[in-house]
Amino acid sequence: MPSDSVPRLLDDVTLELSSVVANNAMNRGRGLAGVNSYARELGFDPYERLVDRVRGDSRAAVTWIDVCCGSGRALLEAEARFAQEFPKAEVTLIGIDLVDFFLARPRTPRLWLITASATTWTPDRPADLVTCVHGLHYIGDKLAAVSAMAGWIAPGGLFAADFDPDEILTADGAPAGTVVIDALRASGMTYDRRKRHLRGQGPRSPRFPATYLGADDTAGPGYTGQPSVRSYYAW
Repeated sequence: MPSDSVPRLLDDVTLELSSVVANNAMNRGRGLAGVNSYARELGFDPYERLVDRVRGDSRAAVTWIDVCCGSGRALLEAEARFAQEFPKAEVTLIGIDLVDFFLARPRTPRLWLITASATTWTPDRPADLVTCVHGLHYIGDKLAAVSAMAGWIAPGGLFAADFDPDEILTADGAPAGTVVIDALRASGMTYDRRKRHLRGQGPRSPRFPATYLGADDTAGPGYTGQPSVRSYYAW
């Protein structure tokens, strides 16, 4: 794409005021398991993965952080199942979303639903599981977000996200996805191009030789069919 067709780029503060980003439709009905679920989208059941950690060490403190959690339905379902099936397990469930549109309030101290920007919030402890289900499509500085989340993982933990490298562009609008995927793989992370699944056994520290310039919220639908954000970088 020629440079004169590059759109006006938004900084992250302005971007988060956009109706494309600050919406109440993203990730609202997705539960833990079933047809419209995290298990289907991610290829594994987050609850079962946490249970495996609990069974492996009953004294371990287990944490799941879900970035761009939407309504928090999956986390609420996990909270209910832990209360019923493993009431004594030391489990922390944290959901982060830009829009305060949660399906219900937490029922136990295990669950925290936090209204905050995914670009500025940071955890106070490493996590056994960090997920971001179709959330990176709405973040401006996607590369910084990926680097941060991959670094939140405890040893032996997992970072799992949907990621579309076609949403990463150079300053003149040229595709930069290949360079990004090469950098991710060089850090020990994996990327499935067909499923668009990004994975990292943690902690990982991907580094990108790029400076974030801003984002475009007018590019239209991404591969999900929903409007998404294109992110521009100087390489």
